[in-house]
Amino acid sequence: MDKKRLIYAVIFFIFCILIGYGIYYVFFKKRITLNQTPEKTGTASQFPNSGTGRNAGQLASPTSSLPTIGTRTIPSASTTISRTTQQTTQRPSASEKTLITQATTAEAANVSVGKDGGARFYNRADGKFYQVNADGTTRALSDTVFYNVQSASWSPTKNETIIEYPDGSNIYYNFDSKEQVTLPKHWENFSFSPIGDKIEAKSIGIAPENRWLITSDPRGSNIKLVEPLGENGDKVIVDWSPNQQVIALSRTGEALGDDRQEVLMVGLNKENFKSVIVEGRGLETQWSPKGSKLLHSVYSGRNDYKPELWIVSATPDTAGGDRRLLNVNTWAEKCTMADERFVYCGVPQTLERGSGFAPTLADATPDNIYKIDTTTGIKTQIPLDRQYTVDRIYVSADGRTVYFTDKHASGIFQFPIK
Repeated sequence: MDKKRLIYAVIFFIFCILIGYGIYYVFFKKRITLNQTPEKTGTASQFPNSGTGRNAGQLASPTSSLPTIGTRTIPSASTTISRTTQQTTQRPSASEKTLITQATTAEAANVSVGKDGGARFYNRADGKFYQVNADGTTRALSDTVFYNVQSASWSPTKNETIIEYPDGSNIYYNFDSKEQVTLPKHWENFSFSPIGDKIEAKSIGIAPENRWLITSDPRGSNIKLVEPLGENGDKVIVDWSPNQQVIALSRTGEALGDDRQEVLMVGLNKENFKSVIVEGRGLETQWSPKGSKLLHSVYSGRNDYKPELWIVSATPDTAGGDRRLLNVNTWAEKCTMADERFVYCGVPQTLERGSGFAPTLADATPDNIYKIDTTTGIKTQIPLDRQYTVDRIYVSADGRTVYFTDKHASGIFQFPIK
């Protein structure tokens, strides 16, 4: 009997040790940080490389009857992470001041920059679409009223858009010719090609085998089935790259753990593109104007689940290479790339733990606006006249003006690029 009690006591003692270690590991263990030892580079302030992505096999339809994007054979590879130990922020002096003006006071939504340097938007108050011209004037694109628009995807080359409504209805509309075409209700998440001759979308049928990534002309004709989506439609980002080579990004690559993902680059013709490794979840992306870089934000346990910005090469031949952590905690949707090097971002002044997967935690937090040099890591703060909480931010097509919207104020704000 005493022997049994001794065995039970030993088992109980070991159990307590395991429970205690578990509590320590979850709540008190020092968090993993990135390697603070930079690789040797030619310039002290330049970001070190952070490894490359992986060469991936051909995108292929699966052998089962349920199609999904991203079945590949991936060679094994290791990816190291490093970041610069020098973080340079140029802050404005008390005498500096940026002339920020309000381009319009309308309830602007679905903003897009036009090819002539202005900004186009939907006015929620009166249901019309407008354009802010480069000279600061505003004009209605049409007298037609579009009630309760949910989203609008703009052509980069023409005054035309795909309008989506809450009930699933979709229409193509040309503001110059007044042409209107009804598109299928089961199409969603539209994106125009860089030259505006095609659109892509997710075609979401009732059955998983009838769900596809498709392309067509803007009026819905000449449909091409590009890749089967199956049950993975929510893992696909529909976003045509400016160089026209990539039409979507798919988070269906090889499983790499809780805080890493392999992102597949989807082409029009099942090309064998390299993939990109991202160091976290909650992926948001922005293409550079020429499509050579992919700005993205993710969050992970490594940084208290706050969003952090990365930039990576993203052409089919260079995808996954030259990854750089920008040491900025914000979301990619609050950023815009002015060119292949410089980024403008709204950066919350403070962020709570877990804000990466709960962005609304930052809705009441004022932002600083920074111009970020993705090559040197230098961040230049734009002096503001008052507090703003950036919703979306854009650079005009002529590269002369930054436009942004605010989460708590109607209108479109702007300031010149110096």
